[in-house]
Amino acid sequence: MRILHTSDWHLGQHFFGKSRLAEHQAFIDWLVQTVEQQQIDVVLVAGDIFDTGTPPSYARELYNQCIVKLQVLQVQLVVLGGNHDSVAMLQESRELLACLNVQVIPGYMADPEDHLIALYERNGTQQAWLCALPYLRPRDLLQSQSGETQQQKQQQLQQAIQQQYQRIWELAAIQTTRLPVVGSGHLTTVGASLSESVRELYIGMLDAFPADAFPPFDYLALGHIHRSQRIAGTEHIRYSGSPIALSFDEARQQKQVLIVELSNKGLQQVVELPVPAFRQLISLRSELDALPNQFAELAGDASDDWPVWVEVVVQADAYLADLQARIEALTDELPIEVLRVRRERLQPAQGFARQAKETLSELSADEVFERRLALEELSESDVQALTLLHRQLLSELETGELPI
Repeated sequence: MRILHTSDWHLGQHFFGKSRLAEHQAFIDWLVQTVEQQQIDVVLVAGDIFDTGTPPSYARELYNQCIVKLQVLQVQLVVLGGNHDSVAMLQESRELLACLNVQVIPGYMADPEDHLIALYERNGTQQAWLCALPYLRPRDLLQSQSGETQQQKQQQLQQAIQQQYQRIWELAAIQTTRLPVVGSGHLTTVGASLSESVRELYIGMLDAFPADAFPPFDYLALGHIHRSQRIAGTEHIRYSGSPIALSFDEARQQKQVLIVELSNKGLQQVVELPVPAFRQLISLRSELDALPNQFAELAGDASDDWPVWVEVVVQADAYLADLQARIEALTDELPIEVLRVRRERLQPAQGFARQAKETLSELSADEVFERRLALEELSESDVQALTLLHRQLLSELETGELPI
């Protein structure tokens, strides 16, 4: 059996005001072609199929288009909800999609057997079990108790997640047909390498889930972390990573999907299959005088159909009121779109005051918060606590859990 493990598509993402539609369309076309060429039996998407709980119509159309194309190939598709996905939105089409050989697990299900999915080869023969665990929201697992310490909350959440995994794994283990058991999850594990676009999940409750707390799966397909990686030095616990770069600090990563080969003896091998970089994202740190030559070099690898998206960090001590206009003039005739311009002083920084003349449009919410925090005389523990609260607020705003 061959399973294609992928995650974190984030369909509908807007990147500094730009749509990712063209890149996601190119990826889905490539994915369908790859599934056919590689004779894939099951496509497993380990969470964050959409970027928001209310994705635009074109993102839903891409999702449906992918489902139809895979159904034509007689491929089983399993979609797990992530922290960016709306449980209600994924749930509304769950029964309908089941008729198209698609199993959707939008969130925590009250019946444990709903999390146990039989995986089939194209010829209809079952070859494995999937313990289909999506993103598990704390409110589904725990009831908040007054007077609990932070450490107690962390321990309770970790135990609750561990119990869910153990419960579903035991359901698979007692089946009369002894088949390989695949696990899934959408969470941060200990040792995982994060990137700028990855949101913390269990703010103030659980930093990361220990790899040794998972049951003994033959393979564990994880989502949420955008960098493809092995966990705890193992071959069988893997993040597939996102198929396209979702932030500038992911620009240098080789994106990939994972092809997992199973037999009745368990895991045979994991093949890392690179995803083409349909569009270049470049973070360019340079002095202003050097930019013309650097832009000309970038333009040589771009086209009008796929202009390079660039973040420019200009190294200069002097305040340049017309910096944005100067850079736009340099790229006006080139297949380059500058999405963000920032300044970085050549001399050592002196806290928040050194950037006082920057406009808010040049800074992210995290950058504004960090620079304001630097003005206060706070202990390290106070800084960490305030930072967690800040990230929690941003997370609740983005997911719609906090009314604006």
